[in-house]
Amino acid sequence: MSLKFGYFTLSDNRYPNNPRTPEQFHLEIRDQAILAEKLGYHSAWIGEHHFNRRGCVAMPSLILANIAAVTTRIRLSPAVVVLPIHHPIYVAEEWATLDQLSNGRVDFAAGRGYDSHEYTPFGVDFQKSAEHFAEGIDLLMKCWKEEGPFSYKGQFYNFDDLEIHPKPLQKDFRPYMASFSRFSMELAADWDWNLLLAPFASTILFGDLGRAVQAYREICEQKQKPARKVKCSYFIHIGDKPGDDDIALERMINYITMAGLRKTMSQGGKGPLPPTMQYFTKIGEKLNDPKKGDFDDNSLLFGSPQRIIETLKRVEANGLDEVILYFNFGNARDAFVRDQMQIFAEEIAPAFSKA
Repeated sequence: MSLKFGYFTLSDNRYPNNPRTPEQFHLEIRDQAILAEKLGYHSAWIGEHHFNRRGCVAMPSLILANIAAVTTRIRLSPAVVVLPIHHPIYVAEEWATLDQLSNGRVDFAAGRGYDSHEYTPFGVDFQKSAEHFAEGIDLLMKCWKEEGPFSYKGQFYNFDDLEIHPKPLQKDFRPYMASFSRFSMELAADWDWNLLLAPFASTILFGDLGRAVQAYREICEQKQKPARKVKCSYFIHIGDKPGDDDIALERMINYITMAGLRKTMSQGGKGPLPPTMQYFTKIGEKLNDPKKGDFDDNSLLFGSPQRIIETLKRVEANGLDEVILYFNFGNARDAFVRDQMQIFAEEIAPAFSKA
């Protein structure tokens, strides 16, 4: 199998004096994802964030449904559903509906998030995010797999004799687990989910992307579970003219230092991090005072097309299935993003086509 590529965004839009409204950015993201299908990309991954902090798309399912209506091939994915702040029954119904409407094109993905500011308004205890998440996955999978009415008795969710419809159209509906830590890798193995990694975080916590993949495979082996597909996300800035590297690194710093992000990463938003999220302190410390020298090919695809090809060949060698590409980070304008997407499709992606 050849390495595949997807379009990815977290919809970061919280910049000083930014003339682009969140509502305008929603439309840009929708149209960029539609362009991605025309250019041959395999998938479109749209993040969920609330209150215009890390991003401005609160309901990726609605934007993906809009995309589904005018496309025929591209895979449709949240990046990712913050499961503890939603009721799992609603999530099960919502994404199964999109899978039906899109003729089986959904690649569902879930994670815990890491910002208490996104938990508190929804009345969810951030300190119990791990317990909430684990039980949410259990209920979510039952909603998709149980053929008739069933009951559920848990710490957070309780009901009797409910029948959940629709079911996903895809019979082998295997979601993706967003993972920064061994905790989520173990959950992915337990539930037989695929895995979604971030190379920047993997490098801080495991040493590099390859070691993170290896840690996941070792966990699967210990649990006597099959290792499933692994995808990763990457920031990307293509350019080999003088000064282009500096522009790419400045975009990274602009993204990292966006209002609230560093504090969020190290302190969990308004309060302390739960015990199962203490690893985020290490990430927060790394991001506290970012310099250009802090970022390399483990964080960002940048430079000439050939340099990016060489980095992606190393990623491919780790056995990854797909790389999803964050073109529009750091307050990038729509015309620039579209140009970058086309350059990648024409000059980089062909190096990974099937013989």
